[in-house]
Amino acid sequence: MTRALGGLAVALALAGCIGPRPVAPAATAVVAPPAWRTAFGPDAPIRADWWNAFGDPVLTDLVSRALANNPDLGAAAARVEEARATERLARAQLSPSVSAGLPASEARALNAFGTATSNVAAQPSITASYDPDLFGRLRNASAAARAQLLASEGARDVVRLGLASSVATGYITLRALDARLAVARDTLAARGDGLRIARRRAETGYTSNLELHQAEGEYRATEQLIPQAQLAITRQEDALSLLLGDNPRAIPRGVALTALTLPPIPEGLPADLLRRRPDLYQAEQTLVAADRSLDSARAALLPNVALTGSAGVILTTALANPVGVFSLGGSVLSPLFDGGRLRASADAATARRDQAAYAYRRAAISAFRDVDDSLAGVQRSGQQAVAIRGQRDALAAALRNASNRYRAGYSSYLDQLDTQRGLLTAELALVQANSDRLTSYVLVYQAMGGGWTEADIAAVRR
Repeated sequence: MTRALGGLAVALALAGCIGPRPVAPAATAVVAPPAWRTAFGPDAPIRADWWNAFGDPVLTDLVSRALANNPDLGAAAARVEEARATERLARAQLSPSVSAGLPASEARALNAFGTATSNVAAQPSITASYDPDLFGRLRNASAAARAQLLASEGARDVVRLGLASSVATGYITLRALDARLAVARDTLAARGDGLRIARRRAETGYTSNLELHQAEGEYRATEQLIPQAQLAITRQEDALSLLLGDNPRAIPRGVALTALTLPPIPEGLPADLLRRRPDLYQAEQTLVAADRSLDSARAALLPNVALTGSAGVILTTALANPVGVFSLGGSVLSPLFDGGRLRASADAATARRDQAAYAYRRAAISAFRDVDDSLAGVQRSGQQAVAIRGQRDALAAALRNASNRYRAGYSSYLDQLDTQRGLLTAELALVQANSDRLTSYVLVYQAMGGGWTEADIAAVRR
């Protein structure tokens, strides 16, 4: 299979800008181009209908149920809502703050004639304050919160993508266990026939009890494979139920393992499809958030200008008419000596930005590795399955010959026994190879960010 995937020029260009850091580079030097961010975004669907390509509606239904009910996905969605509230809070800092008050007081005094007088005063007022954010401290903090929100959406979609892949892999594993159980039962039936023949031959004195005991031993060895497979099936069903958000229960079955269709993989999948990978999007937005946080930390080193104003009236029993009050003022605060706290905060933000840049580079490289590994798995597991299938067919023919020779008395039971063992091993290995091959297609789906359609491929090739 051709593994022509082009190149992630954006990711590699970003990777090339990361090096030794004697001085922090400009904030915009490591931000990915807007086209990379907006090509798909966090709302790119994790399609459950892509699994229709396997030709099993039960698989598609299980993936859909997991995406609707899984508790981990619900928790990830709640973290997105928390990040959205944090972003609104940061954005609110850019707006003026308005407050109202109604302080009142009462004073009692004695006049010269010894008579008590009471003086009641009230001062309703409205106070407004506004930070013009001349150096971008608040704007960068708001932009950082926005990027963190997008990163949390990417993290949610990482969970969605991993969940869909885990359900598909778990279902394939379940069907493989069903196939192993079927192989064990068929082998047990065949060895039961051999055991009856060996017992009849031993009872008639045609052979010794050695062959009888050997046949019985092989029958018991195969018999223990059945509860072992049934236990594995139960555990796999429970694991799938957990992914579906259900209590442990039986999982419905669709087509057999060998009847599952292999989704077609076009030659030369474009590497731009990797833009849909939510882990890349999350790493990128984490980098953007760290970059904006660095700008905000640098702006904190500069003077902070604040404007305040208030308006109100004074109502008092000592005056015939109310008195209007209005004030407008401003303040400029600049750190003179803080023991290096602000500078240390800016240095920490620089280090976090560089960590995010390295993490983004690693995510891009890991994306290429995942695609390469999954495509190689599709190719090599297919070749392995073909080879094992040939071995199985050869051993099945050999077993027929050995059985006929044994019944005719031309060979010992040991020849048939060895061939039976080899055939059982080959059949179980073929089940595993078919399962591995189907799982490799699931890994391709996950590596490419959630499957693909012809429209997706055409869109990124334009």
